[in-house]
Amino acid sequence: MIADNGSKQGSTWPIPKFRFEVDLGTELKGATFQEVSGLDVETQVIEYRKGDSPLFSTEKMPGIVKYGNVTMRRGIFVNDNAFWNWHAEIKMNTIKRRTILIKLLDESGQVTMQWSLNNAWPTKITSTDLKSDGREIAVDTIEIAHEQLTITNGQ
Repeated sequence: MIADNGSKQGSTWPIPKFRFEVDLGTELKGATFQEVSGLDVETQVIEYRKGDSPLFSTEKMPGIVKYGNVTMRRGIFVNDNAFWNWHAEIKMNTIKRRTILIKLLDESGQVTMQWSLNNAWPTKITSTDLKSDGREIAVDTIEIAHEQLTITNGQ
């Protein structure tokens, strides 16, 4: 078996997922994350039976598209309340929405795949648990709702 040199032509190895960056916009520039999950989309199924159909079964058609919330985890830093401040902006039916870019990088730091979350805003923030006998770092979790997920490859 001949190993591939990693060039774009004829690449046979899957992309590793451990090198990525998240761009939350200018106010939250430089935020680093240890985990991003929930990049999913689902199309609801509409079951319909035509009145003149000779079959006693339904026809399945695509319906409304539904995007799952994206969950991001990151370490807590001193005097960094950016997520809490963003969440505090939520008022009755108003919030500052953003476009969030999640970029999967190759070994040279180039973007290989990018997920764009449009009209994103925080729905939930979970702060770290505290344990006097623990040795882990403090981690915040933020859950992001969005209205559209767009995927692009490379640049």
